[in-house]
Amino acid sequence: MIDTAQAVIEDVQQKAKQLPMPRGYKILCTIPNYEEKFDSGIVKADVTIKHEELLTNVLFVVKLGELAYADPSRFPTGPWCKEGDFILVRANTGTRIMIHDREFRLINDDSVEAVVEDPRGIRRAG
Repeated sequence: MIDTAQAVIEDVQQKAKQLPMPRGYKILCTIPNYEEKFDSGIVKADVTIKHEELLTNVLFVVKLGELAYADPSRFPTGPWCKEGDFILVRANTGTRIMIHDREFRLINDDSVEAVVEDPRGIRRAG
């Protein structure tokens, strides 16, 4: 059992090393997990979940680049978000990449439109 736990820990550590480190004013974000069922209990089709992920405007902040929010003339009140925040952005914002079947996005620091404490229940209108 200990060998299995150690293998899982090593696997997680190896995958963490594969995440890109945002540079400059970029922010690395990931897509929150989407519910696989509608509120009614009906299971969503894979294409429905993919569509929700593609057009999501809710992201989770993983890492800030070293120059994100560093310009006091552009951000006089300080950073608009921090690591661990859920944020709202425009749909299709950023450079989309897949790492181990999970979507990540690199966005500009000024793409953040709001911070939300709990993103459950938030979905794109339209």
